[in-house]
Amino acid sequence: MKIPATPEGIPAIRRLLAEGISVNITLIFSLERYGDVMDAYLGGLEDYHASGGDPSKVASVASFFVSRVDTETDKRLEEIGTPEALALRGITAIANARVAYGLFLEQFGSERYRALSEKGARVQKPLWASTSTKNPDYPDLLYVDNLVASNTVNTMPLETIDAYQDHGSPSPSPFTEADIEKAKADLDRLADVGVEYDDVVQVLEDEGVDKFTKSWLELLEDIEKA
Repeated sequence: MKIPATPEGIPAIRRLLAEGISVNITLIFSLERYGDVMDAYLGGLEDYHASGGDPSKVASVASFFVSRVDTETDKRLEEIGTPEALALRGITAIANARVAYGLFLEQFGSERYRALSEKGARVQKPLWASTSTKNPDYPDLLYVDNLVASNTVNTMPLETIDAYQDHGSPSPSPFTEADIEKAKADLDRLADVGVEYDDVVQVLEDEGVDKFTKSWLELLEDIEKA
């Protein structure tokens, strides 16, 4: 089952997991919302186990839409136009994903998760989606080379896979704890130049929901015509 990480989606995510249904939680942009997603995952597994279910039978990924974060943030940075703002272009999406991975390490290194893992539960892997480069000035593997980490998934479109096969590293280096700390500082710098992170991720979420809704309505229309 695929469910967007909206305020309305979070309770549904926990309910489905509590019934033993695996879930791809999609449309994640916000770090705060990601915290809710992980909590819903662990809570759902706790509920499932309490009802007699086997947590090892349930899987989940938390899907971040990566490149869109740079698209929206870069637009705002260019509107501000100061040297300090322009210097931040092309770094927010990677910083956001790396900080999210730091939250993943904290949550799935917690006693709460350890108690579930002893019952067979698996980690909810972060999944990097929308990893093609939208800005032609950026390296075509920007959202691949910089997001290598254990227990993650990268769903590259075909053109990005072809690019990686052509000139990607066969032994990429994972980013480090130091990189995560730098990523936190990079996100903090947005506010210093006048970009509001919370507004960026809310706009992206709203746009994503609108696109999902449009696709759903178009599907229903096609079914009615059939």
